[in-house]
Amino acid sequence: MYIIKVKGKAKIPDYIQLRDDNFVLIAYFRADRPLKNLDKYGLEGKEEALQEVINQLPFGKIQALDI
Repeated sequence: MYIIKVKGKAKIPDYIQLRDDNFVLIAYFRADRPLKNLDKYGLEGKEEALQEVINQLPFGKIQALDI
C-alpha cells in the first residue's frame, strides 16, 4: 500500500490518498481528520501510527506505507 499527501489550495484542505500495490486509489480523506473504517484497509488499531506518518509526510511524494 502507498500513501500520498496532496496540498490543498485556498479553501480546499490537504488530502491523503491511499493506493494499493497497483497504484489504484482505495481511500481519499482529509489530512486533518482521522479515517474511519480503517479495518477495510488492514490498518485497524494503527490510527496513531498512521497519523504520525501523515504529519511527517512531504506533499506530493508517494511513499510505501509500512506501519
